[in-house]
Amino acid sequence: MNSQLNVQTPDNGPIPQGTANQDNNRQWLYPRVVKGRYYRWRTVVAWVLLTALFAGPFLSYDGQPLFLFNILERKFNFFGVTFWPQDFYLVAIGLIAFIVFIALFTVVYGRVFCGWACPQTIFMEMVFRKIEIWIEGDQNARKRLDASPWTTEKLAKKTAKHSIFFLISFAISNTFLAYIVGKDALLAIITDNPANHLAGLAAILLFTGVFYAVFACVREIVCTTICPYGRLQSVLLDKQSMVVTYDDVRGEPRGKVVKNQEWRMKNKEVAIADYSSLPKGDCIDCKLCVQVCPTGIDIRNGIQMECVSCTLCIDACDDVMDKLGRPRGLIRYDSLDGIETRQPWRVTPRMMGYSLVLVFLMSVWVFLLAGRSALDTTILRAPGQLYQRETESGPGHSLISNLYLVELVNKTHQSKPVTFRVDYPGAILRMVQPIANVPADDLTKGMFFILLPEKSIHESSTKLTVEVVSEGVVLDEVKTTFLGPVN
Repeated sequence: MNSQLNVQTPDNGPIPQGTANQDNNRQWLYPRVVKGRYYRWRTVVAWVLLTALFAGPFLSYDGQPLFLFNILERKFNFFGVTFWPQDFYLVAIGLIAFIVFIALFTVVYGRVFCGWACPQTIFMEMVFRKIEIWIEGDQNARKRLDASPWTTEKLAKKTAKHSIFFLISFAISNTFLAYIVGKDALLAIITDNPANHLAGLAAILLFTGVFYAVFACVREIVCTTICPYGRLQSVLLDKQSMVVTYDDVRGEPRGKVVKNQEWRMKNKEVAIADYSSLPKGDCIDCKLCVQVCPTGIDIRNGIQMECVSCTLCIDACDDVMDKLGRPRGLIRYDSLDGIETRQPWRVTPRMMGYSLVLVFLMSVWVFLLAGRSALDTTILRAPGQLYQRETESGPGHSLISNLYLVELVNKTHQSKPVTFRVDYPGAILRMVQPIANVPADDLTKGMFFILLPEKSIHESSTKLTVEVVSEGVVLDEVKTTFLGPVN
């Protein structure tokens, strides 16, 4: 599992690959356009994901947004289910399960996520690259345009391309804003006077500039240098992992196809014994797999960190094999073991272990999600206060009071009427800031006193249970403490 940037050759020295030239400076890439079966499937997947991304903030379920990541109000919606800070344990378990899923997915399928579902790849290859090709032409036309002096035609094409790039980046920024503030707030901001939202407009323009820079300038460097996932795969991959790989057993030794090669070699009086050194592999060294690669690597050098499994090299090689009348799959999805042993892919104990851990985590997550209460209650004693002695209503009838703050979070999509009661003999609950109803998907705060007869207090800290009741049903029980004098 090596990451090869250069291939050393005895005659010419290192051959530059990727984004580095002979002087280790950045080399601008002009990937060749190729369309094959994998490219067509990737296009379908990309448009489905793009549709889901841009439509996500505007979809709702039961009156609630389908997806919402309101960091400011600490309110998150996933598929119509609302999560609050009180549900952090569910988010934590979900993140752990997601990390295990990424590890399992990489162990089994390598970096297929990068090529098929990563937003960077989808936007770069399926949106921005297509616009660039539509305006500036194929790889050779783009090279000539960049190398040519500035003319009216070049200025017009560059202006049109970068203007569209900026507008799309602006649309992406607003889409992400809609995921944070919600569609209604976004529409209100858009239709309002921009002067009333200068801070928000500056933030949107900043993120627009970041997206524009990524897709107009940085490009493949995000995958090869910035993103840590490429380096993570070096730890996770093994010889059984399914990756985009070159079949060197079938392809080597490589060489150009020359008609009547044997006759021409005989005219040069090459000995028959030397015929064994002539190229016999299926690889004709056309270098199309290098020309189509969006990160500029040569897949024939083995598994490399820069490979994003975009399958363009597979489509290019399959097209060449079709023209030569040779079987497809010289470059294909396979494991290193499959290449060496010619055996079909199989599930390994390592994959099974990851799968069992993932199933366990997801089972725990579903169990906790199904069992979470519809109403989450937090009750805290008022800070800085101990207890107060109420006016005696008669001999031996002194009451001790404690002040409490209560916070209710309604996790359902319906408002709920609530009342409170204390499960303790002789306890009285007196509301100071009443709560009669908790709105749907909202947080409500209140305040109340709990009073106990002084004669019933036998400890400096008495354990109490406060019940939250809605329409005769106890929705939540909260344990708290009551401070008082000890008799």
